[in-house]
Amino acid sequence: MHSMTYRSAGVDIDAGDALVERIKPLARATARAGVLGGIGGFGALFDPRAGGFSDPILVATTDGVGTKLRLAVDTARHATVGIDLVAMCVNDLVVQGAEPLLFLDYFATGKLDVTQAATVIAGIAEGCRLAGCALVGGETAEMPGMYAADDYDLAGFAVGAAERGTLLPRDVAPGDAVLGLASSGVHSNGFSLVRQVVAASGLGWDAAAPFEPGRTLGEALMTPTRIYVRPLLALHRAGLLKAAAHITGGGLPGNLPRVLPEHTAAVLDATRWAVPPVFGWLAQTGGVAADEMLRVFNCGIGMALVVTDAAAARALLEAEGETVFDIGRIEAGAGAAEVRIATPEGWPA
Repeated sequence: MHSMTYRSAGVDIDAGDALVERIKPLARATARAGVLGGIGGFGALFDPRAGGFSDPILVATTDGVGTKLRLAVDTARHATVGIDLVAMCVNDLVVQGAEPLLFLDYFATGKLDVTQAATVIAGIAEGCRLAGCALVGGETAEMPGMYAADDYDLAGFAVGAAERGTLLPRDVAPGDAVLGLASSGVHSNGFSLVRQVVAASGLGWDAAAPFEPGRTLGEALMTPTRIYVRPLLALHRAGLLKAAAHITGGGLPGNLPRVLPEHTAAVLDATRWAVPPVFGWLAQTGGVAADEMLRVFNCGIGMALVVTDAAAARALLEAEGETVFDIGRIEAGAGAAEVRIATPEGWPA
């Protein structure tokens, strides 16, 4: 009788071990104060006091990259989806006033390609560097029969902390200003619709991007999600931030109300920020209505901030390298918090 092995069933333990050795230097490069131990144990340890906190509240988030991974696989562009993964988690931490401390990843694939996986995890390490958190571990799962050989899936898990009494949102009231921080493009939401629009356009991923000269369509759409941690922490620590909303799936209408109190409305004007050309192309090519664009995509605003002193906040954020737009204000409302967005005819084209 033929002797069966785990390798013959499609799982290569040696490849997994090789990947761990390959990524250890990437993880070590993200080390920060408070981390105890390193990659290879059964769990990661962190000492909040050594990390600079005296009375911390822990905040945890988890997220993925969605069907942007389909584009990564189809274009063989794996270097930046790790940044997307980190961004989707740490941007959710910082809007609560928390500093990201730790990050863990889950990488699942049908057939482990060490080079492909290491490229993805190098992107995760770069995202952690940008966010100031440590990559302390993760899990790699080779699952033949669950995924096609070249396919993979990602999940991320972040833990942050804030000193007791400093969590956001706080004290949002009518009269406050709403600022928007520019996105880097589509970020990591709405790619099921993006892929449908691209299919309808008849363009291949290697075709010239109609909205971005000098880049291919695949390259332009793979632009990673912007990480807003450092500027938002600086704004919060300066006492200038009342609330922040990470604009992901659901767009401005679905995310900004999550940080507003009852009986308030965020009244926004879509003509007051620059909409990246990719969104005009998606709207025109797919015949996507303005309301649907705003519900699915960030449409150029990756973060919405509620502040009292808009001038001081803008100055600090611009000094941190952000592009800032004054997009609206908080007004009195009736019942549940809401967002009202004025869009001109033909917007966002």
